[in-house]
Amino acid sequence: MKAIRRFTVRPVLPEALRPLAELARNLRWSWHPETRELFREVDPDRWETAGDPVRLLGAVPPRRLAELAEDTGFLARLAAAAADLDAYAAGARWYQEQPGAGELPAAVAYFSPEFGITAALPQYSGGLGILAGDHLKTASDLGVPLIGVGLLYRHGYFRQTLSRDGWQQEHYPVLDPHELPLTQLQEDGGSPARVSLALPGGRLLRARIWVAQVGRVPLLLLDSDVEENDLGERSVTDRLYGGGSEHRLLQEMLLGIGGVRAVRAYCRITGHPAPEVFHTNEGHAGFLGLERIAELRAEGLDFAAGLEAVRAGTVFTTHTPVPAGIDRFDRELVAHHFGAEAELPAIDVQDVLGLGMETYPGGEPGLFNMAVMGLRLAGRANGVSLLHGDVSREMFAGLWPGFDAEEVPITSVTNGVHAPTWVAPEVLRLGSGDDFAALPDGELWALRRELRGQLVAEVRERLRASWRQRGAGTAELGWVDEVLDPDVLTIGFARRVPSYKRLTLMLRDRDRLTQLLLHPERPVQIVVAGKAHPADDGGKRLVQELVRFADDPRVRHRIVFLPDYGMAMARRLYPGCDIWLNNPLRPLEACGTSGMKAALNGCLNLSVLDGWWDEWFEPDFGWAIPTADGDTLEQDRRDDIEADALYDLLERRIAPRFYERGESGLPDRWTEMVRRTLTRLGPKVLADRMVREYVDRLYTPAAHAHRAMTPDRARELADWKGRVRAAWYRVAVDHVETSTTTSTPELGSALALRVRVRLGDLRPEDVQVQALSGRVDAEDRITDATPVPLKPVNGPDGEGGWSYEGPLALDRTGPFGYTVRVLPAHRLLSSSAELGLVAVPSEELVEGGGVLMR
Repeated sequence: MKAIRRFTVRPVLPEALRPLAELARNLRWSWHPETRELFREVDPDRWETAGDPVRLLGAVPPRRLAELAEDTGFLARLAAAAADLDAYAAGARWYQEQPGAGELPAAVAYFSPEFGITAALPQYSGGLGILAGDHLKTASDLGVPLIGVGLLYRHGYFRQTLSRDGWQQEHYPVLDPHELPLTQLQEDGGSPARVSLALPGGRLLRARIWVAQVGRVPLLLLDSDVEENDLGERSVTDRLYGGGSEHRLLQEMLLGIGGVRAVRAYCRITGHPAPEVFHTNEGHAGFLGLERIAELRAEGLDFAAGLEAVRAGTVFTTHTPVPAGIDRFDRELVAHHFGAEAELPAIDVQDVLGLGMETYPGGEPGLFNMAVMGLRLAGRANGVSLLHGDVSREMFAGLWPGFDAEEVPITSVTNGVHAPTWVAPEVLRLGSGDDFAALPDGELWALRRELRGQLVAEVRERLRASWRQRGAGTAELGWVDEVLDPDVLTIGFARRVPSYKRLTLMLRDRDRLTQLLLHPERPVQIVVAGKAHPADDGGKRLVQELVRFADDPRVRHRIVFLPDYGMAMARRLYPGCDIWLNNPLRPLEACGTSGMKAALNGCLNLSVLDGWWDEWFEPDFGWAIPTADGDTLEQDRRDDIEADALYDLLERRIAPRFYERGESGLPDRWTEMVRRTLTRLGPKVLADRMVREYVDRLYTPAAHAHRAMTPDRARELADWKGRVRAAWYRVAVDHVETSTTTSTPELGSALALRVRVRLGDLRPEDVQVQALSGRVDAEDRITDATPVPLKPVNGPDGEGGWSYEGPLALDRTGPFGYTVRVLPAHRLLSSSAELGLVAVPSEELVEGGGVLMR
C-alpha cells in the first residue's frame, strides 16, 4: 500500500543529549572534523549511511540513545563540542578585530539561486552554488555578518544515472524539509513566517521561510510548497533551473522580491542587524533592487531617487563570460507580472522594463536582460577572476558608450575555496601551507599514494553500483575489482557538461589516448564525472560518447565515468587525483574553482590558461595547455590542435616526470611540484582571501556609500543626473592646443595644454575635463592611459565656451599620444563612467593633434 501523505517524526532526545540537536542543526558540522567524529560515535554504521546528523538522529534506536545518555565520556565530549560551537558563534573573529570595525557593514545580505553547503542539503547544480556555499562558510569563519538568501527546491537538482547504452537519465527525489538540517522561521506567537507576491489576476504566491544555520551565518530558503497556494504556485520552487520561461521568472521574482521581504522578517523576528549592503550573486536575484526601491517609494522617494539610494549599497557579481549564459525574458512577460494589477504597483512598469533593456548595439529591444538590470541597480560590480573581469568589461561595454573597455566600472575578485570543506583529513593532519615545506619526500609521497588508494576503492564501489543501475548482474562485474591501480598516474576531470568545457576533447584521437592509457611503462588512468543540463541533449550526447569509450573492455580498467557527480564524490575525487584536467574554450571559463580544490590536496593542475589558472599559473605548480587562438580558426581545427598539445604534454612531460625516480627511489621532481603547490599556490586559492577582498574592496565602500546616500542626497543625485543627461548633447570639445619649452619632446619635460570646451547649460562644477596620455599603438590608440584633470581658467566667453589648462608630463619614451575629454562629475558618483556620458574631440580636431612623437 502506498502512503497518501509522507512526513517525518523527529526523535525526542534524552535531556542529557539535547545539545546533539543544536549541533545537528548547525551546518558547521559539515566542515568541523571534531563534530563529525562525535556524530560518528553515536552510531558508526548509521553515520556512514545517513551522511548527516539529522537523518542519523532520526534512525538511532532509543536504546542506543539511552546508553549514550549514561556514557560519561561521551557526555564530556558532547559538552566540549557544544561549548566550542557557542564560542565560535559568539566570539570575536577577524571581522570584529579589524581596525575601525564600527565602520564596517552592520550586515550584508547575500542572494544566490543555489547554495552548495553540504551533500545533506542538495540545493546546488554546479560551481555557482558551491562558490556561494564556500562564501557563506568562510564569512562565518571570519565573522562577517552575512545573511544568505536562496530558494528551497523540493526536488533539488537532479540525480543522474545512466541507461545501458550510456544515455544520461534524470531522477528527482522528493526532499522533505523536516528531514533536512533546517528550522522554520516563526513569528513570536509560533505561527510560520510567510512572505507573499502578488500575481496577475488577484492571485498570491506565498512562501514560508526555512533557516539553515551555516556556522554564524543564517541562510534563508524560501519554499512555495505550502497548502495555501494553488498547485501552480506550489510548484514554483520545485526544481533548480527547471520549467519554462514564466516558471523561471516567478522563481527569480520570489528569490529577489520575496528574498528581501524574508530578510526583513528575519531581522524583525530575531533582532539581527538590517543589511546595509545587498550582494546579488549573478543576475537571478536582480529583482531585489526593485523591492528595495518600492520600500523607499513608500517612504516618499520617487523612482529616480530610490534607484540612486539602492545602487549605493548594492554589489553585483557576474559569473558568465558569454551572453548566452544570462537569463533573458520576453518584455511582455515581465510587464504582465509587474504594475497595478500584479507586483510592485508603486513602480511604473516602464521604469521596470527600462532597467533590463539591451540599449547597446546588437541588443534585442524585445528582451529583458537580468544581468543588465543587475548592473544598472548596482553601484559596484565584479567578475570572478582577472581574465573574467577583462571579458566582462568587453561584454558589457555597450552599457557605457564612449568608454574604452578597460574603463568600464566592473572590477574582479578572483574566487577562492573553503579549505576545511575540501581538504582531505589526511592532508589536514599534516598541517597547511608552510608546514609542507619541511615534510620529508617519503611522507609526502606516501600521503599521495594513500589518497590515490582511497579514490581507487571509492571508484570501484561507485562503478559497481552504476553498472547495477544499468542492468548488469553481479556475475558480469568481476572486472570492476581490477579497475584503476593505486600506483598509476591518475587524472581527474569533473564538472558540468556544457559544450564549452569540452568533456570529450580527450577523445579527439582515440588511438593516441588508448596508447596513453595502456602504456607498458608509463600508463595513465582517468576518472571522469559530470552532469549535463536536463534540457541539453548535446551535453547528454557528450556524456554518452565518453561513457561508451569507457565501457570498452580494452580500456575500462583505465578510464571510468562516474554518474551523479556532487559534493560527496568530489571530496574523494580531488585529493585522490595526481592531475586535475581542465580544457575549456578560452576565455569561456569565468574562474573554475575545481582545480583550486584539487591544488589544496597536492594535486597538480593541467589546464588551458583560462579563469584563475591564467592568473596564477607557474611551471612549479603544473602545466598550461597551449591555446589555438585566432578568430578565423574553425572550432574542429582548434579542438584538434589543443587536443594534440594535451597528448604531447601527457606523453613527453607529465607521465615521464611522475614515473621518474631519483636516487632515493622516489619521484623527487614530482614531489617537489606537489610541495610547491601546497606551500605557494594553496594560500592564494583560499576563500579567506576572497571574502576579505569582498569586505575591503566592495562591501565596506558600498556600506559607506549607503550611509552617505540620505534621502535628500538621493534626490539631489537623481535630479543632477536628470539635468546632466538632458543637457549633455550640447557639451563639446572645441579646441586643443599645446606649447613646450623645447623643440623636441624629451622624457621628463612637460607640455602646457589649453582646451576650450562648450558646456551648454552645465557649469564647471558639473564636469571634469581630463587629459589622457600614454603610449600609442600603430593605429594611434592610447594604451595604459593616465588621466590628468585640467583646471578651468576663464569663461564663459561670448559663445559659452570655457577654457581649461594644465601640464602634461612626458613620463614615457617611445610613441606617445594624448587626447582630452569631458566627463560628468559629482561627489556621490561611484565611477566617472557611471552615466555612460563622455565628450571627446571631433575627428577634425584629432587629425590636427594627438600623436606627439614616434
